Amino acid sequence: MWSSTDIPDQAGRVALITGGYSGIGLVTARELAARDATVVIAGRDRERAAAVAGELGGWPLHLDLGDIGSVRRASGEFRDRFGRLDLLVNNAGLMIPPYGRTVSGFEWQFGVNHLGHFALTGLLLDVLRATPEARVVTVSSNGHKGAVIDFEDLQSERGYDAMRAYQQSKLANLLFAFELQRRHPELISVAAHPGAARTRLMRSSPWVFRAVVSQRTKALFSWLIQSEWAGAQPVLRAATDPGVGGGEYFGPDGWKEFTGRATRVTAEENAHDLVVARRLWVVSEGLTGVTYPAGAGMLADGP
Repeated sequence: MWSSTDIPDQAGRVALITGGYSGIGLVTARELAARDATVVIAGRDRERAAAVAGELGGWPLHLDLGDIGSVRRASGEFRDRFGRLDLLVNNAGLMIPPYGRTVSGFEWQFGVNHLGHFALTGLLLDVLRATPEARVVTVSSNGHKGAVIDFEDLQSERGYDAMRAYQQSKLANLLFAFELQRRHPELISVAAHPGAARTRLMRSSPWVFRAVVSQRTKALFSWLIQSEWAGAQPVLRAATDPGVGGGEYFGPDGWKEFTGRATRVTAEENAHDLVVARRLWVVSEGLTGVTYPAGAGMLADGP
């Protein structure tokens, strides 16, 4: 069974991790740096990004995924400093916050979790394509199950349900990851989810989640909630396992994929809907102003 002890040497690889200074992103950054990858810690908090980058011998990158202008500036800064990008981990995200809008005017969760990463990947696509065997790992969630993309109300303007908006954003992550692979088979685009992990993201969510991850109930819910380190294992496997193929999805192997060892899992059918994926792609290009070049997959399959 795979574990992070199986991660091969990462010397010479450049990895950009969004939200790399906390939770799953921080564990991922530390494991990669321990195997000599150059890690780029991207996020809104300049001080925290600089501190972690300093600890790991990497580079901080100021990036606000809710501000498409910031995404453009960050991608330009990265391109000026690095000539390659072996691994992009689209990890940062929001989970069930009160209603709000990003700097660019999008509903927070859809804007940060999906649109920001869609724009970042597109703006770095030429660097990825120029790097042999480059990978894009997009972090989704069990929350995609039962979700739908509401094209008539993507920004929750008709009424806000925090969980429904979160689920929509996590389904969008999977639709994006799989469609990216279809359009650009020269890359390895995969997805992963951490199961239920005891992270800062969950602690900032409604009381029921905070209760589950509290120190008082930690032992009681150990079968249901795992550590940040365990939650990062599917992401690390997706990022480093030489046997990973494009379009795969990784998560824990336990009950309902809440906890367990990193393994290949199956996304629900709604994540493989080609019509929805292609419509979401076009809409995302329009909303972000980031247009992807035609890929080999689309040249073969049509629009």
